[in-house]
Amino acid sequence: MAGQTPALSFNTTFDAATGHPVMVAPGLVRITAPNAGPYTFKGTNSFIVGNDRVAVIDPGPDDGAHLAALTSAIAGRPVDAIILTHTHIDHSALVPKLKAATGAPVWSGGKHRLSRARRLFEVNAVGGESDWSLMPDRGLQDGEQLVIDGITLEVIATPGHCANHLGFGLVGTPWLLTGDHIMGWNSTLVSVPDGSMADYLHSLEKVIGLGYASYAPAHGGVIEDGPDYARALLAHRQERNRQVVAAVNGGARRIGDLLAPIYPQLALPLHGAALMTLKAHVEYLVDRGLIGATYGPFGTTLFPSRA
Repeated sequence: MAGQTPALSFNTTFDAATGHPVMVAPGLVRITAPNAGPYTFKGTNSFIVGNDRVAVIDPGPDDGAHLAALTSAIAGRPVDAIILTHTHIDHSALVPKLKAATGAPVWSGGKHRLSRARRLFEVNAVGGESDWSLMPDRGLQDGEQLVIDGITLEVIATPGHCANHLGFGLVGTPWLLTGDHIMGWNSTLVSVPDGSMADYLHSLEKVIGLGYASYAPAHGGVIEDGPDYARALLAHRQERNRQVVAAVNGGARRIGDLLAPIYPQLALPLHGAALMTLKAHVEYLVDRGLIGATYGPFGTTLFPSRA
């Protein structure tokens, strides 16, 4: 049927070729770091943009083997910039060592910051995974264009996964580097107050309208039909919102009560991520008056909307 939302299907067959350069497109090379895990899939993808001169996007974790792999792939070429999609440490921890090795400045969407202030008694579940001390040499703004060896990168603000998240479009090509905003192997973690479900959904809508056909994410393989996949992700999140409202109306009073009805077959290692994302959905729905909540030292209490 014309206009039907595509079904969401994750691709977990990615061959990371860890530590080896893989050409994604002319002037775009991917090197995957050896930090596989339940939240990073096969590892963090670093990208090298350019030919005679280059930029490195998302250097990745502080890992000696990955630094050696990046240095080998750079092969003595001048590095114009180290660019970050965002400041979670699996993307940024290698920055100081790569900067020391190359002399390149660091460009990002600014220091790590929360999407909103923490509430009293609230714990930022991903605070320990965030690079609070990293200060960029240049703060990037939505819509800026960066030229690396004749390749123009369009800066695209995509907050949601975290507040300073950026994507980068290769102007004049089908390619969009999506960071953690859109990944093909799984849906993106949104953990408040570090991230924001409202921002994430808005950023999905924004990216769908940009016209880039192929997405290269920071974890997992290439997404060939990016806009259709992003539409499926958006529909998936909207369905999660409906499921949360139904569960609360059906008697769920704690965020943990949502886990079984919404994720009945979820593997145990992913329960933490699911609870974090459900909390983000709850906040989104409370802000829109679709459910109610009170916040206290012993957690969040949910109740049906009184509107």
